Amino acid sequence: MGVMKFGIGQPVRRVEDVRFITGQGLYTSDVAAAGAAQAFVLRSPHAHARFSIGDLSAVRSMPGVLAVLTHEDVAELGDIPCQGTVRNADGSRMKLPGYPILARDVVRHVGDAVAFVVAETILEARDAAEAIPVTYAPMPAAVGIAGGEAGRALVWPELGTNVAYDAELGDRDATDAAFASAAHVVRLPLVNNRLVANFLETRACLAEFDAGTGRYTLTLGSQGSHDVRDTLAEDILKIPPDQLRVVTPDVGGGFGTKIFVYREYPLCAVAARRLGRPVRWVAERGEHFVGDTQGRDNVVVAEMALDPRGRFLAMRVDLKADMGAYLSQFAPYVPFLGAGMTPGCYDIPAVHVRVRGFYSHTVPVDAYRGAGRPEAAYVVELLVDACARQTGIAPDKIRARNFIKPRQMPYRTATGRVYDSGEFEATMRRAMELADWAGFRARAGAARKRGLLRGIGLATYVEACAGGSPEEADVSLTPDGRITVLVGTQSNGQGHLTAYAQLVSQHLDVPVDRIDVFQGDTDRVRTGNGTGGSRSIPVGGAAVAGAARILGERIRDLAADRLEAASDDLEFAAGSVRVAGTDRAVTLADIAAGHAGDPTLTATHKWKPPEATYPNGTHCCEVEIDPQTGSTTIVSHVIVDDFGVTLNPLLLAGQVHGGAAQGIGQALYEWTCYDDEGQLLTASFMDYRLPRADDVPGFVFETRNVPCRTNVLGMKGAGEAGAIGACPAVMNAIADALHRAGIDGHIDMPATPGRLHAVLSGNNP
Repeated sequence: MGVMKFGIGQPVRRVEDVRFITGQGLYTSDVAAAGAAQAFVLRSPHAHARFSIGDLSAVRSMPGVLAVLTHEDVAELGDIPCQGTVRNADGSRMKLPGYPILARDVVRHVGDAVAFVVAETILEARDAAEAIPVTYAPMPAAVGIAGGEAGRALVWPELGTNVAYDAELGDRDATDAAFASAAHVVRLPLVNNRLVANFLETRACLAEFDAGTGRYTLTLGSQGSHDVRDTLAEDILKIPPDQLRVVTPDVGGGFGTKIFVYREYPLCAVAARRLGRPVRWVAERGEHFVGDTQGRDNVVVAEMALDPRGRFLAMRVDLKADMGAYLSQFAPYVPFLGAGMTPGCYDIPAVHVRVRGFYSHTVPVDAYRGAGRPEAAYVVELLVDACARQTGIAPDKIRARNFIKPRQMPYRTATGRVYDSGEFEATMRRAMELADWAGFRARAGAARKRGLLRGIGLATYVEACAGGSPEEADVSLTPDGRITVLVGTQSNGQGHLTAYAQLVSQHLDVPVDRIDVFQGDTDRVRTGNGTGGSRSIPVGGAAVAGAARILGERIRDLAADRLEAASDDLEFAAGSVRVAGTDRAVTLADIAAGHAGDPTLTATHKWKPPEATYPNGTHCCEVEIDPQTGSTTIVSHVIVDDFGVTLNPLLLAGQVHGGAAQGIGQALYEWTCYDDEGQLLTASFMDYRLPRADDVPGFVFETRNVPCRTNVLGMKGAGEAGAIGACPAVMNAIADALHRAGIDGHIDMPATPGRLHAVLSGNNP
């Protein structure tokens, strides 16, 4: 049939965009529900305090007030579960206190939920919340990892420590032996700054309860309605999952933060049941800053042992991760997952990582775009550049000397990961070529004449994603000749409707605008593991493609009878099945009409990845720093990635550009800052600096794909890669500019103008 217009590899524009840009998107807060009441959460103004609530009768009788819920009113609900626990190095269980739906008598971070108010209008709910008689007795707060270690206060006194867990990965003895015999030892302390995941659409929930059936329906923005349903039903509401329907309509960004179950969801459900009417809650942006999980927040000391020629012998990492006040759903596992990627692209014989999680009186931390892998890439790539400076070996040469070679694949790292494919040096060389690395010296000289410092930096990365649980998809031929896809992943803006349609079109040659993709409804879609870990296309797509292939075989068999031809002689062409080389054809609509109700016109396929995929690549960043102001301008940012197989180059570029922009935001601008009392000082866009359009360069992006050997489509996950490679590339470029100016030493993210100006002025930032 030749190259299909809509199949794999084609730059198909997103079919969903017409609906979005014409204002026809349907987000949670757009969903109508007759008679819906409005809810508001009363949140703690203190990071750590005992509290008591007085008589609520006056509040409950205020105009429009329908319900006021405190801890006692929802005591029958289960806690929010932690599903990503980690074993301590000695084999013991980690310390795991509860995460109640409403705080009982102690609040543990600013924004901790104290009460839930439901009223006819949001203004009446807010007025009632402000009138609740709460008495707080503030106590000292443990803020950040330093505060948690110092023991100024215990987040959970009954545990006797702020250490949530103390785990390790790798071979301590082999690592210590390598360091003892090393010619060079390079040590680098690092901070991976805490981030607020600022998606466009704040979280929201609409709860409905049918007294006749005893079923709840919750409409909410999520990254997977089935996981939310199961956790809510089984762990919190304590009902069978089939008594709860979770519907996720359009979602305006997730970045990991919308994977989780939050307090407002069961609170809305309980209120809807008690009131016998729908209850809606929509977060304000300020609530998002103190009510949704935050990301990153690691303090690390990394060391590399090298032989006289600059070959890596061993790597040692001491990682401390701030968990916040409560353990969010996957929080403990995130830094441990990242620790597995500590060796990066390098052939390092021995690695040992100690990972400790700490409680603090701050907002809980959990997965944020990349979930541990950006943190790991940041550590190893900054450490490799530090090795280059200390040994005098050029950054590209020390990398090339230590890269895992293609002939070594599949390669098992010292932390147990098995890379199936990758040509790391070739990707790096192509990025350097596109960035005109060889011409940098002349550009740096020209910048000096203008009074600016110029630096160039590399970062190579490899990450693990698109593994884990299986995904299932149904693909059906409908009576009108259209194709319907049911799949349990969840688009948060990535373009799944287009991507899945392309995979179907690859097998059935149907235009993408005649393919309907449905996600996010637990009543309509049987099962699903949601979207996270860059798995929707490599795993969900594999299920969709498999179902489309099966359906195609069945349709050819039916068409063979109509056309009186052998099935093997038939091909799909533009919504029809035809005898190859002839004009004898039958449309899919005719086949559907002739076999109405035939169950074989729905095909189901489940695919479980045997191993994670390992996308990899190189970012090459060039910056200019104004020493008078400390401001940094990115003048060039080149990205060359290996994603195995490209499904849609337009969608792929969008994912990479967006992730890289988030990485630039972390490197230069974003800073979640608490004071010593646990007050969030960066609690709005007035203080929390996101990258703007003119802060982000015009990226140069290419792929240099090596097909994945463990994915049936040959694909490697791509959704998080941009955020993984960008931070270390930017920071290595800044370090290079400072080094060329005779300033050695490390500067942590974000490299704000104030911090850089202090360094350039000879002051400690």
